[in-house]
Amino acid sequence: MNRILTILTHGQGLYEFTDEVAAFLRTSGMKEGMLTLFVRHTSCSLLIQENADPDVQRDLKAFFSRLVPPSDDPSMDYLAHTLEGPDDMPAHIKASVMPVSLSIPVMDGQMALGTWQGIYLFEHRDRPHERQVVVHLA
Repeated sequence: MNRILTILTHGQGLYEFTDEVAAFLRTSGMKEGMLTLFVRHTSCSLLIQENADPDVQRDLKAFFSRLVPPSDDPSMDYLAHTLEGPDDMPAHIKASVMPVSLSIPVMDGQMALGTWQGIYLFEHRDRPHERQVVVHLA
């Protein structure tokens, strides 16, 4: 069973979509299986991360911004792919070191996530995007 979820972003940051995946599971009728999520873009990624304290998302965004600054930062002057703006190549770098797919066991019709875990799309671009995540349940 497959579905494509659309996640609207408005700039860099983490966008939780755990509830949308849970709604898909409820309509699937499946009680056991493996859920696979795959993002269809090269400048964002997927994460399972704490969803209780918003400081976690803020700190992750700040960390990755420091790790890979925009291409107009002097430390990034070696980059060649700069035509799409100073956030583009850094977004590709971040997505290359972070997951673009996730696997989550399904038990008793629910994702086997821990108490404070949520599913996030991590947008690495500055401008708004419409991102697609393929959800597969087997």
